[in-house]
Amino acid sequence: MKITGLTTYVVPPRWLFLRIDTDAGLTGWGEPVLEGHAETLAAKIDEFADALIGRDPRHVEDIWQMLYRNGCYRGGPVLMSAMSGIDMALWDIKGKDLGAPVHALLGGPVRNKIRSYCWIGGDRPDNLIEGARELMAAGFDSCKMNICEELQIVDSHRKIDGIVRKLGDLRDAVGTDMDLAFDFHGRVQAPMAKVLLKELEPLRPLFVEDAVTSAHVEEMANLSRATSIPLVIGERLHSRYDFRRVFEARAAAIINPDTAHVGGISEMVRIGHMAEAYDVALAPHCPLGPIALAASLQVGAVCHNAFIQEQSLGIHYNQGGDLLDYVAEGDFKLENGFLHIPDGPGLGIEVNEKVVQERAAQGHRWRAPIWRHEDGSIAEW
Repeated sequence: MKITGLTTYVVPPRWLFLRIDTDAGLTGWGEPVLEGHAETLAAKIDEFADALIGRDPRHVEDIWQMLYRNGCYRGGPVLMSAMSGIDMALWDIKGKDLGAPVHALLGGPVRNKIRSYCWIGGDRPDNLIEGARELMAAGFDSCKMNICEELQIVDSHRKIDGIVRKLGDLRDAVGTDMDLAFDFHGRVQAPMAKVLLKELEPLRPLFVEDAVTSAHVEEMANLSRATSIPLVIGERLHSRYDFRRVFEARAAAIINPDTAHVGGISEMVRIGHMAEAYDVALAPHCPLGPIALAASLQVGAVCHNAFIQEQSLGIHYNQGGDLLDYVAEGDFKLENGFLHIPDGPGLGIEVNEKVVQERAAQGHRWRAPIWRHEDGSIAEW
């Protein structure tokens, strides 16, 4: 079997899909997107095609190593996100060729479903109570939210009090029936992160994500030792080599690498197993599309330390397209807040190519918003 072509589709709301074709008539799908950089990733896939056309798609690991090691440069968000989509598609082809789900080829599943959570509140957190209650009515018992808007490196206690009050009101409204995950989203720097973590401890969050940016692993380790809240890092790290620092520094209790950003299923499984050796939990990041989610669920099926899965259903970014628009009805089975692990061949989903082509004609130019502090300086989004 040989690879005959790679086709990318820029589709709303902010995704990039990849189709890999073979001379055996089998097709694999991947999602090689980096949010806000879809055209860049499409160009990188086109460059990788020179090394992929004519290769046997079933040689997944050899292709992964070739793409990673060939040339002077490796790692980073662009290269690893492009590799991620290719790796997903190759596993999809291999599973379809053998008539088995990807997780069966990786040792078989350790679970048949995984707890899931959705977002509430938007970029500038609002209507949190309403959003949480809607999710509870839909059967969810966990949600995640941004905790603040712009926050200076050292900011006022008035602003801290406002953050704590809003999140405290949410906790009072939902009680312990809903687990709350707080995302600092890189908007909080070390001086205020230390203050906020102390103030938020009584609210007993499920975890705090990106208490500081992933560039500050050592500072996150200090914060982790100072708080009882489980800290999460990982969506902005791009390989097992990046995560090695996290594990060695004991910087986090949970990691949330993204299958679409770390080199695909192959590297996600390696990272998940590394984390298990440090007694670190795995909560795959995935505010993306259905192909990335299907790939994440294959990882969650085989990593024992995976405990919860992010997914983008109804997320505030999904304007002009949503998770279920591009796949066959019933591909994702959601029941009482749990996502069932797909057990069909390959990734276990059926991509609706007609819808993909129609939406690709629309395309998108999604970009992260540009925020500024009151003094005019640039702020973290």
